[in-house]
Amino acid sequence: MRFHNGRVYTLDRHGTVVQAVACRKGRVVGLGTDAEVQERFGDLPEVDLHGAVVLPAFCDAHLHLLALGLQAPLVCLSPARSKREAVDLVREAAAAVPQDRWLVGRGWDAAGWPEGLPTRADLDEVVPHTPVVLWSRDGHRVWCNSLALRRAGVTSSTPDPRGGRIRRDPSGEPTGVLEETAVQLVARAIPPPTDGEVETALVRAQEELHRRGIAAVHHMAGPGEGSEALRGLQRLRRSGRLRLRVVAAIPETHLEAAVLVGIRSGFGDEWLRLGWVKVFADGTLGSQTAAMLEPFAGHPHDRGISLHTREELAALIRRAAEAGWACAVHAIGDRANRWALDAFQACRDATREWQLRHRIEHAQLLHPQDVARFAELGVVASMQPAHCLADRPLAERLWGDRCRYAYAWRFLARAGAVLAFGSDAPVQTVDVLLGLYAAVFRRWPGDPNPPWFPEQALSVEEALRAYTGGPAYAAGLEAYHGSLEVDKACDLVALDRDVLEDPHQLARARIRMTVVGGDVVYS
Repeated sequence: MRFHNGRVYTLDRHGTVVQAVACRKGRVVGLGTDAEVQERFGDLPEVDLHGAVVLPAFCDAHLHLLALGLQAPLVCLSPARSKREAVDLVREAAAAVPQDRWLVGRGWDAAGWPEGLPTRADLDEVVPHTPVVLWSRDGHRVWCNSLALRRAGVTSSTPDPRGGRIRRDPSGEPTGVLEETAVQLVARAIPPPTDGEVETALVRAQEELHRRGIAAVHHMAGPGEGSEALRGLQRLRRSGRLRLRVVAAIPETHLEAAVLVGIRSGFGDEWLRLGWVKVFADGTLGSQTAAMLEPFAGHPHDRGISLHTREELAALIRRAAEAGWACAVHAIGDRANRWALDAFQACRDATREWQLRHRIEHAQLLHPQDVARFAELGVVASMQPAHCLADRPLAERLWGDRCRYAYAWRFLARAGAVLAFGSDAPVQTVDVLLGLYAAVFRRWPGDPNPPWFPEQALSVEEALRAYTGGPAYAAGLEAYHGSLEVDKACDLVALDRDVLEDPHQLARARIRMTVVGGDVVYS
């Protein structure tokens, strides 16, 4: 295939800009002016770019692929601005669900609700005979009705699991909200999707990602997820329907099984491979379960939740590294980030021996003394720009002055850390252009408020590299992906305007075409 009549930013280390790209067998074989590529590769079928701006295709460095595909049939609670609005959405959806099926939804965020946290009684009032499980926006809480709790066997005598919390009323009865590891008490009771539903969901997610200019993703499996998605991806790979490059994490609970059979980071091929062990160090800001060095503002006795002790976290990461596994550690609060960095420092010998690329997922709040340690230890900062803006009001309320070191992209980049950007979808949108805007301007398009700590903003080129070369490096695939160069994968995205020349165009830019392995997968 020969793509010509474009403005192609290769994002190689020299900043090369060309007009045309030639591709054979999924790899770039030539770059240059239209005339140069025509002369050398005139035998290839041509695609006229009609003056489009071309970039290496994007990689979403942190999402939940199956959850993204499965969310379409779910009740969407994101629009709810109060508990009453959320209940009304559930009532409307319940009318179409048979009583023998579970009603599942996601997207609620009680941080701004005037009524505060919801309860099972709110749901019992409108859906008493169908089990209801509603995931919060960040995925770290569930809100259930009484029937769902009964089906899951959660009662007043059920103890809080380690690293989790069952919210209870003054009499000790569960209120219907479960947090962190406690969500699995209910999640395990939900009937799993069938193989057909899994494949349909994965294809749906793949199509959405292609529409967004995304050719590769890092699938971050967490507790209770991973096996269905990985099995489904293998079926798509075998049937030739996988047109998305997937590097998957495994949950920490699967580490010993992987070690037992001799699998380590990097197992797989250019379409589907294993990358990291996903480890959780703490909870989230939205659930007020992020692990903090100092208490949340206005909550003098609340430092969040650590899902492992400091010693346990270090031992787990050391075990993984010595077995040849890189780790991707979920860390939101400054205490969780410090403990993760300490653990990586303690296993540097094994990390060097296996040439592992560890990473911290989110890295939302850092202590100033820990910023430089990312580069010193070679730890990738895997971050999601949209989180910065979505979390701004709550971060200001709970972190106060510490917000200067929240979502600290500029400080990390200046210290030499590698940034890998993603979405955390379905928690946030997979729209890379919106993520780029957030990274460059530190506010939403059209927001009249001033940028939030604009000293942390990136240039548009830096942000683009965090969606291309950064994720490729994090996965150890920089020789194959992340830029448009000869012998690398021909994965590219065409835009309708030049966002490098004028970053403000990010608010209006549209994807014209996505190419994966030389094939046009979206136009």
